[in-house]
Amino acid sequence: MGDAHRVGVVGLGVISRAYLDTLAGHPAVRVTAVADLDASRSASVAPGLPGVRALTVEELLSSPNVDTVLNLTTPGAHAEIALGAVGHGKNVYGEKPLAATLAEAHTVMAAAARAGVGVGCAPDTVLGTGVQTARAALAAGSIGRPLFASAVMVTPGHERWHPHPDFYYTEGGGPLLDMGPYYLTSLVHLLGPVRAVTGASSRLRAERVIGSGPRTGERIPVEVDSHVSGVLEHVAGTLTTITTSFDGVATTASPIEVHGEVGTLAVPDPNRFDGDVRLFGLGDTQWRTLPPSAGYV
Repeated sequence: MGDAHRVGVVGLGVISRAYLDTLAGHPAVRVTAVADLDASRSASVAPGLPGVRALTVEELLSSPNVDTVLNLTTPGAHAEIALGAVGHGKNVYGEKPLAATLAEAHTVMAAAARAGVGVGCAPDTVLGTGVQTARAALAAGSIGRPLFASAVMVTPGHERWHPHPDFYYTEGGGPLLDMGPYYLTSLVHLLGPVRAVTGASSRLRAERVIGSGPRTGERIPVEVDSHVSGVLEHVAGTLTTITTSFDGVATTASPIEVHGEVGTLAVPDPNRFDGDVRLFGLGDTQWRTLPPSAGYV
């Protein structure tokens, strides 16, 4: 094996720990630097990571010891950091969404193409046993020709558990850009590309109340829609209805269901790598769980 691929991490919020722990055990990857707009975060994180330097964001983006920038900033900064990395000849992999707006996403992709560097974006959970087992079942004809599908993500809002949830309710946030990528990536993986979209959205509350951490009880403004419903028309002709909401308390709906001519497939939470894939065939009397047949755990 050659030299380890060198990664610099920008953004040291809640999600960064999962990435740092995973990369620490990967023999082909080495984290060489961390940075955050809040310098105290990088100064506190770096000492716990052997061989990792705490840098400013600009220092990390231009560092000769970084091959790929792992962009874990809040959504509103995704495009800015990605463009900075690309401008210094770095590959960039970021948390979802790729950018806060479609125009910014196009700008990032165009800049990367000109620079000859790679751009990647979460989610990678689509490679797990949940979605991959479902895809294998569809390919095997377990439900016949897919006719329509549904996707549902309902939560009262991340402010209940996240100590600094402001970004969920500003540009680049909201349920569709925050959680929707897991569902949309899986739907495209299972049913193919989408050629047309219809949607509607609403904003039911002007404020949210933080429910944990040092800011408990603080009210934050809601600047984006918190409920989004849509219909996706896949190229193959399948129709998918999708609901993503920060306004519902709970749901009994499967995260994703695909209905075919001879059966229905229930797909587990696409925000996870695993989970049971269940099949109800025409003439069956109950659901049955399919054994994992593909993907990574």
